[in-house]
Amino acid sequence: MVWLLAAAIVGAAIVGAAQHVVGELRRSREEAARGRALTVAQMFALGIAAGHADPRALLVWQPLAKATRQLFPGEFSTLDIMTGGTFPFPIAQIQAAHSQWTADWLAWERSHDYEYKLKAAAAEHELGVSGGSPIVRAKLEAVEREKLDLYQHRYQDYVRVAKALQALGS
Repeated sequence: MVWLLAAAIVGAAIVGAAQHVVGELRRSREEAARGRALTVAQMFALGIAAGHADPRALLVWQPLAKATRQLFPGEFSTLDIMTGGTFPFPIAQIQAAHSQWTADWLAWERSHDYEYKLKAAAAEHELGVSGGSPIVRAKLEAVEREKLDLYQHRYQDYVRVAKALQALGS
């Protein structure tokens, strides 16, 4: 009978120790997962700031975030819950970046048009004063060509980035 009581006590002690070990392993895994989530959050801090400063940064950071999300789905799930959206770039941020990119383009376009109207007016005035000098006429044509070249280059960049942002947001 004493042996039976001793065996029950030893068995209870083993079960209690095993439960303690299992609990410690669980806490250790949870702590490691929180550490990985923190590392992921820190990794994307610069990308989040860059995305707010310049919409084009999202074109680099979002694919990296997507690939990293596949490597660490649990950590991203935790971060999604903590941030209340898709970490690190919620769809609303990508859409806002697209809107900002378009607004910046429109502002640049107005500024560009105004700047080159002034340059053309100055060249036209100089042309009138010079009595139609071929050199001044060539200067006026150069202003128009420069305006168009710069506009086309900037427009190509605008369209490329706008399409890429739109694709990220869908």
